[in-house]
Amino acid sequence: MTIRRFSATAFAAALLIPGLAACNNTGTAGAGASATPAASGSIAPSGTPAGDAKQALLDSTNAIRDGNFRFTMSGAGSTAEGQVHEPTQSAEMRMTIGDPSSDLMMKLDLVHYKPDSWVKLELGGKAAASVPGIKNLNLGKYQHLDQTRIKGNRALGFDFDKVDPAGSAVLTQGITEVRKTGDGAYAGTVDVSKAAEAGSLDPAVITALGAQAQSVPFSAKVDPQGRLSELVLQIPAAGQSAAQDVKISYTDYGNAAAAQKPPADQVVEAPAEFYNLFN
Repeated sequence: MTIRRFSATAFAAALLIPGLAACNNTGTAGAGASATPAASGSIAPSGTPAGDAKQALLDSTNAIRDGNFRFTMSGAGSTAEGQVHEPTQSAEMRMTIGDPSSDLMMKLDLVHYKPDSWVKLELGGKAAASVPGIKNLNLGKYQHLDQTRIKGNRALGFDFDKVDPAGSAVLTQGITEVRKTGDGAYAGTVDVSKAAEAGSLDPAVITALGAQAQSVPFSAKVDPQGRLSELVLQIPAAGQSAAQDVKISYTDYGNAAAAQKPPADQVVEAPAEFYNLFN
């Protein structure tokens, strides 16, 4: 199966390095819950039927498929931002997992310019020195990746046929209840139990949610052109993870810049230890 996004690293990297899950698994407390959503088919305060509200959100993800936008994501102690530029078959994402006070902090700068990919990795925190093969990882350099070794890799791969880094189209298809709360604003619940492929939620978190995964509160905003600008999932506490908000934003539709290839003097071929870290 081809994994279509590299965004999963931002939210599931704790699964990639032994010990990181224990160090950074408390999550970020949710910013607050929305009011109880209107039942499906009910009338929103503005007079918009809930069915029309859901269709508006489904339609709001259409522009993402054009592959020309900037995005940000945050949640579970991680942040990510970057751009996708389908006209040049290029994309870039910069991610931070954890913080300097964590036992382990990871920063990744991923650049894809078809047919090549590069990743610059930085590690920090008290446990960084114990990462397997750290002496051979060429930290601070861009690692040129062998495409045959990252095919199907959720952390390092990217499929330009499916360019949404957060899988918002998948998420909105799971909306179970929705109402319009204002001009270009919506709220309701979404079933994330079948949204593991969205890329913005760790499948392990979805599993831990159990029945709660079928009715996760969300809020959303669209821009004046009806394009999705913000989606916030209010994830309940589950297992060892605290309640948290996962926030996804899209901007600069049609105006994103092409990714920049790293300078040749900053590039090395990725060693075996680098691939082992992400397998």
